[in-house]
Amino acid sequence: MQKDSVLEMRGISKSFYSVKALQNVDFTLREGEIHALMGENGAGKSTLIKVLTGVYQKDGGEVFLKGHEGPVSIKSPEEAQKAGISTVYQEITLCPNLTVAENMYIGRTSGVITKWREMNAGAAKMLESLGIPAKAEQQLGTCSIAVQQMVAIARAVDMECRVLILDEPTSSLDESEVAKLFRLMLDLKARGVGIIFVTHFLDQVYEVCDRITVLRDGKLVGEYAIENLPRVELVSKMLGKELNDLSEIKGSGDGVGSDEVIYEADRLSSVAAKSPFDFTIHKGEVNGFTGLLGSGRSECVRAIFGADKVTGGKVMMDGKPVHISHPRDAMKHGIGYLPEDRKRDGIIGDLSVRENIILALQVLEGFFGPISRAKAEKFADEYIKLLEIKTASTETPVKSLSGGNQQKVILARWLLTNPQYLILDEPTRGIDIGTKIEIQKLVLKLAGEGKSVTFISSEIDEMLRTCSRLVVMRDGKAVGELKGDELTQNKIMSTIAGGEK
Repeated sequence: MQKDSVLEMRGISKSFYSVKALQNVDFTLREGEIHALMGENGAGKSTLIKVLTGVYQKDGGEVFLKGHEGPVSIKSPEEAQKAGISTVYQEITLCPNLTVAENMYIGRTSGVITKWREMNAGAAKMLESLGIPAKAEQQLGTCSIAVQQMVAIARAVDMECRVLILDEPTSSLDESEVAKLFRLMLDLKARGVGIIFVTHFLDQVYEVCDRITVLRDGKLVGEYAIENLPRVELVSKMLGKELNDLSEIKGSGDGVGSDEVIYEADRLSSVAAKSPFDFTIHKGEVNGFTGLLGSGRSECVRAIFGADKVTGGKVMMDGKPVHISHPRDAMKHGIGYLPEDRKRDGIIGDLSVRENIILALQVLEGFFGPISRAKAEKFADEYIKLLEIKTASTETPVKSLSGGNQQKVILARWLLTNPQYLILDEPTRGIDIGTKIEIQKLVLKLAGEGKSVTFISSEIDEMLRTCSRLVVMRDGKAVGELKGDELTQNKIMSTIAGGEK
């Protein structure tokens, strides 16, 4: 091991059946360092963390920890904790009904009688030393999310952790809470704790981190000192696009639309999209939200559809004020929504292809307007043929179809309602290139017929092929709008990164 290293992972590999989640990945964490682990969805970040903490057993490679001779074998999270590796997740894993002190010492007291006075005193001392605004006897559930996360960190520090993993700790925090958490992280850094910081927020990485390791498609892209990696280069490494090789790609169909505004939002916000945003789409236009995973793309369209509780803003459709606080409201106003997670929010796996296709139309028709079996069969047959859905019959359970065909079923569901505005969030994720092209062509065809489409994809090439206008998101906020000659990969990536800083 290097002299100042607290952790070294060498040649780590992990596969799940035929999928290579990690391929010969190296990672080094130094004492008193905050090290960002970056990469898009599926890059291998979570798998690497789970290998380190014993949730997964590696297929190859070695792990070295300071104070241990030779490579170590960590077979469970409990073993990881004993070795000085602690993890604080985005979702709090402590017990809100217990006190702060009880949470800090849970599982660490022995004997029948708990020494409450000593426990409370020890917790109070640790809270004070770390500057955490909580009392030892206070019920944890009465604390803010930020303070709860700090308590989880304090527990880890009191257990003498030398490697602290923070997995998306700031995703639910406001700016003042983030500032408090960063002060705590810097305090721990000064004490020599090595911190692995997993986040999608670029601004936060450049505010608090010393180094960055980038993964892409399960492979190591590289390790960089923060001062040697400008933001725009970080984005290019995460997305796999070299800036000097980028070329402009023009769409095969305009998708510009007419001057007629179909939907307009003014300062719209929701419980998830906390930063208010303005948004407009014209008849026959294909536009989109772009940005890194976690930038707020999906939160914006969920607010438009009413999938998350709307907390503010005004909405106009066809020039008239409308109230959309629930998906059913959006559907009644001619809006359809294909969600990012088709398995969780899209298909109902145990229902048939036919039942899934007619689902949205049945909601619109209402309980007292059931769609007859004959009509349902007719609709299903029509869209199976139109979208070339590969299924044995309309009665086939949708969960038995391939991912691409499941996606087509959800598309069919919304097309059957004849929406004037269709939102497609990652409609081509995880499907083959042939089906991707079919969906892209369908989007442009729908726009040509006068329908408005918002299209979201993690692939910039795909956005350029389909969209005539892009709203660029970063850290939960809209930071730019690109159209016309500005629609190039260079410009998009530079805007995502926040300039050349």
